[in-house]
Amino acid sequence: MLAHAMIPLALCASLAAAAALPLYADTPLSGAEFDAFATGKTLYFSAGGAPYGAEEYLPDQRVRWAFEGDECITGQWYEQAGQICFTYDNGLGPQCWYFYANGTSLTAKLAGDAAGQSYQARPGSQPLFCPGPKIGV
Repeated sequence: MLAHAMIPLALCASLAAAAALPLYADTPLSGAEFDAFATGKTLYFSAGGAPYGAEEYLPDQRVRWAFEGDECITGQWYEQAGQICFTYDNGLGPQCWYFYANGTSLTAKLAGDAAGQSYQARPGSQPLFCPGPKIGV
């Protein structure tokens, strides 16, 4: 009898833990959820399986972005109307995105993109490599 009583309790505990997690399949991450996922990580973005760029998420919603093979630019992100928006020190932006949890990675979709291109973002713990500007001829 005790073994049978433990099965429903274990099942209930599993269901309760699952219910505590937001449903990300169709629901974009909130700013707080995005912050909890990304801060302290570097996300490596790809589109159609090809590397696209990487972004390091620093404290206080600061970021460092580099397109694949390009120099780094700094900026910040903020939540606006359910979107995660980015502005950069070089004047690029704002660009607003929807981020969706996909296991241990994210799927990103640019807000207003009629083509619906999605980008995959896998996290890493190494800081973004930002070489200095090209010097010389």
